[in-house]
Order: sequence, then C-alpha cells, then structure tokens
Amino acid sequence: MGKQRVLSGVQPTGNLHLGNYFGAIGNWVKGQSEYENYLFVADLHAITAPHDPTKLASDTYTLAALYLACGLDLQHSTIFVQSHVSAHSELTWLLNCITPLNWLEDMIQFKEKAVKQGENVSVGLLDYPVLMTSDILLYQADKVPVGEDQKQHLELTRDIAARFNHLFAKPDQPVLKLPDPLIRKEGARVMSLADGTRKMSKSDPSDLSRINLLDSPEQIQYKIKRCKTDPIRGLTFDDPERPECNNLLTLYMLFAGKSKEEVAAECQDMGWGQFKPLLMETTIAALQPIQEKYQAITEDKGYLDSVLRDGREKAQAIANQTLADVKAALGYYLPV
Repeated sequence: MGKQRVLSGVQPTGNLHLGNYFGAIGNWVKGQSEYENYLFVADLHAITAPHDPTKLASDTYTLAALYLACGLDLQHSTIFVQSHVSAHSELTWLLNCITPLNWLEDMIQFKEKAVKQGENVSVGLLDYPVLMTSDILLYQADKVPVGEDQKQHLELTRDIAARFNHLFAKPDQPVLKLPDPLIRKEGARVMSLADGTRKMSKSDPSDLSRINLLDSPEQIQYKIKRCKTDPIRGLTFDDPERPECNNLLTLYMLFAGKSKEEVAAECQDMGWGQFKPLLMETTIAALQPIQEKYQAITEDKGYLDSVLRDGREKAQAIANQTLADVKAALGYYLPV
C-alpha cells in the first residue's frame, strides 16, 4: 500500500503567526515524509469576510513562499493555490445541492462570525464549510490535520460524503472517501500574547497579540516585553489561574525543542525578568532560518512560480478525476 494522503490549507489573510506555524505548518513539516501531502493556499476562503483586493495576490505569494521556507519538501508535498484549481468551486456547487441548510446554520463558527459581521454576513460565510468539504473530498484525503475547534467541520465533511455516497453511489463502490482527523494535542493551540484565554489570531486588531513568522528581532523583543503576564514568581504549566504563564512556557518548550518536564524544571524558580529574555532569544534564533530561506525564495520569483505551476497540474489531475466521478454519479452528460 502507498502512503496515506493528507490535505490541508491556510488562508492568505494577514501575517502568518506562531499559531499558524505550531497549529498547522510546523506539524505538516514534521510528519510530511509519512504521508502524500496536498497543501494549498486557501485564497477562495479568504473572501468570506471583507478583504483588501490590493493585497490578496501578494499575500497568496507570501504564504506560498513561507510554506517552502518553513521546510515543506517538494518530494513529499504538493503545494498549490486553491483558486487555480476550478474543481474546488464546481464541486462546492454540486455538494451545496445535497447539503441540508440546517447543517450549515448549526456550525458554531458561523454563528460566532455572523454575530460580528451583523447585516453584512455573506452567503459565503454560511457556505464555506461546503467549500472546505470540497477541498478535502476532491483529493480523496485519508487524513486532515485539524485543531480541536475545527473538528466540527471535518464531521460535516464526513456527513456530506456519507450522504452523497448513500444517495448516488453503489453500496460497495463509494465515490467519496470519508477522511479522518489528524490532531496533534501538544502545542496545537497557541494563545494570544494579550490574553492567554484566546487563540492567537490574524483577526485580532492588535499586532501585539501575536508574533508573526516574519517579525524582525526588534519586533519580537518588543512584543514579548509587552505581553501580558502576572505578578507571581515561579513559572508553571497548567494553572487555570495563570493562562498567560502556560502559554509562554508552551512557546518556549516548542521553540527550544524541550519536553514539558524539562521546561517545568528549568523555569520553576524564574521570574518574568529572567524568563522573557530567554524566550526572546530562543524565538529569534528559531525563526531566523525560516526568515533567511523566505528571503532567498522571494528573490527568485521564477522558482516559486514553477513550484505553484507544477503543484496546480498535480492537483488538477486528482481533483478533476474526482469531479468527473461525482458528476457521473449525479447523472450528468460528460464531455467526450
């Protein structure tokens, strides 16, 4: 048997931060040799909320370059831009027509974001879980890396695939594969530097709430100096009264490549004045190779263009076959 296939993507909105890295891309890199990976820039998802059209293309280019800078290996991973493969949009329409409306209205993230957007909430925001479903099912993915907060989306994907197979496929010949979640527990949720109870987010209006992968050493130092802490000496994990302490220790653990037990022993008697410089130094040193490789990649535009062109061709070959199978099952007259 060949390797299992993994499918995932990140939106090109705002700067890529540590939450994106430790929750997604860093994990892709660590496990990439175990799987056949299809990893895309999710630019269709990027317009479900108001966006700046003057930045979408450049943000897409930056994110693709960061995929490579973070260590994705083209021997194991196919990198492409979502909108360059039109099957994503076409399969979404087909699956829309078999997806009950109440399934989408019950999605937690839609409810939360709809409250924020008010009367400006779009059909796209309601429907993006079906687009996400299409992203996954097009590539017949075996595994999908997801955080705990996205498990509901993967459950919806499985429900839609099962519904389609039940309605339109032969019992012993399913058209769409039901994917399983690939969840890394430790370090998967990086929290805000301003509030240890909230996830680090691109949408937070304060840039001080996050460390971006392309932040300069000076920016990193300033953000860590200003991040929220508490007045207690001695640093410990997992104290519900000290969420910021747990978050900063977790960041240090991940960047330093140490175990939780090692970090707990090292930092148990430290004050913030001693720990923050340690975290600054470790963070800057860990991000330097990524930033240097990113600089080299972006200076050679032809190389990145060729990577995305090759990725598009590989992705289209699989996606178009799945789309043809779906259309045949639905009864469409296919071109010859």
